[in-house]
Amino acid sequence: MLQYKAPVMDMKFLIEDVFKYYKHYEKYPEFAEATPDLVDAILQECAKFCENELLPLNQSGDKEGCKFDNGVVTTPTGFKAAYNKYVEGGWQSLSHPVEHGGQGLPPSLGMAKQEMMGTANWSWAMYPGLSHGAMNTIQSHGTEAQKELYLTRLTEGTWTGTMCLTEPQCGTDLGQVKTKAIPNADGTYDIMGTKIFISAGEHDLTENIIHIVLARLPGAPEGTRGISLFIVPKVQVDQQGNLGESNKVTCGAIEDKMGIKASSTAVLNFDNAKGVLIGPENKGLECMFTFMNTARVGTALQGVCASELAYQNSLLYAKDRLSMRALTGKKFPDKVADPIIVHPDVRKMLMTQKAISEGGRAMVYYTAKIVDEIEMAKTEEARKEADDRLGFITPILKAFLTELGCESASQGMQVFGGHGYIKEWGMEQIVRDVRIATLYEGTTGIQALDLLGRKILLTRGKALNKFSKEVLLFCKDKSMISKNPHKRQMNKFIWALSKNVANWQQYTMRLALRAKKDRDIVGSASVDYLMYSGYIMMGYFWAQMAQTAYEKLATDLENRDFYRAKIKTAEFYFERLLPRTKSLAKTMMADPKTLMQLDEDLLSFL
Repeated sequence: MLQYKAPVMDMKFLIEDVFKYYKHYEKYPEFAEATPDLVDAILQECAKFCENELLPLNQSGDKEGCKFDNGVVTTPTGFKAAYNKYVEGGWQSLSHPVEHGGQGLPPSLGMAKQEMMGTANWSWAMYPGLSHGAMNTIQSHGTEAQKELYLTRLTEGTWTGTMCLTEPQCGTDLGQVKTKAIPNADGTYDIMGTKIFISAGEHDLTENIIHIVLARLPGAPEGTRGISLFIVPKVQVDQQGNLGESNKVTCGAIEDKMGIKASSTAVLNFDNAKGVLIGPENKGLECMFTFMNTARVGTALQGVCASELAYQNSLLYAKDRLSMRALTGKKFPDKVADPIIVHPDVRKMLMTQKAISEGGRAMVYYTAKIVDEIEMAKTEEARKEADDRLGFITPILKAFLTELGCESASQGMQVFGGHGYIKEWGMEQIVRDVRIATLYEGTTGIQALDLLGRKILLTRGKALNKFSKEVLLFCKDKSMISKNPHKRQMNKFIWALSKNVANWQQYTMRLALRAKKDRDIVGSASVDYLMYSGYIMMGYFWAQMAQTAYEKLATDLENRDFYRAKIKTAEFYFERLLPRTKSLAKTMMADPKTLMQLDEDLLSFL
């Protein structure tokens, strides 16, 4: 019973008006074909595919799940047929280089495609989605021969890819990886070990799966400094790309999970499987970060997708469900009760979902432009500058948007009341499906340590200062009468945003000074600091959307209601959600002793 209509109007608002993608595309001759007409056609056709092919498989796929039989994984009914249509439609090749069979369109456009697919059916979208990171890793670190051999088929979608990082004993601590890579005389390696939690690690959608695997060479240094990266196909491949015999990569099991049940999460055993080295020896983790950053931005998108799907269905239900009367008097006297949408608490939940969905979409689409810049950089300096910006934003996006996606999904269940707990409505599935998003590709705590520890303290806040400068320049520009005819209307956003950014910088400096005396402050403050940063960052994009909406109100008479709704949602965000920074500021600055002073033996008296 889940409903979904792709929010193409809101997507185009961000693409065309807020972030001005077409002016951005003009900087790159390779994107010459990404015209407004073509982009509009792609969005409309992708919306049809997602609404008509993927959405109907969402709940049925969850109910049926993947089947495992002696190493063979079968995806739910309809998944393979939908995947074949996806490949036939050229959707996999949309944003990949022409030299490998791609259409050469911008990665940012691929992100819009991924959003629609993920909202309609996240479990299904994971199968082609995991390939993108593998492709980016091979594109960035592979030899020309490796690119020629693997990228063409990954681009067309006849093969898929995975990332094989963690193992039973190590979790996020990849320094504990034990998988071995023994060199052979012909330049290949025998890969031996077990990998767990491998999304799309085994399935029946394609004839081959290309695994990107972390493993250790003989005599490699201990810890993360001794990890190398390997390409290990499920089925052996000759130099012409012809398939040979099985490569001794077997699926030992698939996990019985809380959610995303239609996505196979595999335990993979490598028993002297043939692999080839990608990138330099003992630099595998550095190479893998290409894959991980891609995956983390994609995971951030899952939070937006879950929020959007929960919001659309909550809104439909709230308009239809009759319960009690409005506190201000009957709104529908001809009915036995008023629709629950008249109640302020229900409105608060709906507005929270709307603010999270649209604000999160803006954060991802802004970041997608940076991904374009990295992909198209002509110099190492330009690439590094864009990569540093992405490195700062990525942990915020991944953790903040997935945590808010969980909140929005939970609010959706609450709007439905008891019906939200019943499977047929689909709301409890959204809650189950999105919960993993705060865990994989690094938990919220790991992302928070990355942000505060590595991206802030180790760089003395360099990336934060650059981003803060961007926000403050926006605030200054929009507060000047000569440049902004909407100064009066924008003041309510500009002053609050400016103050929060200034506080952000000051709190960061204070945390840095305290961390010199007590390193526990980093761990105790990090998650609250990340969420604090996320609310301010989202506030920046809501201010931009409000400014653009004011501008469009003066020229686009046909869509005035859309722009008014955008402004009112921005007002809600600044009034109801941005103030969460106040409590987060207090808790992140609290002394860590209250966390650590109780002896572990006294935590329980059972």
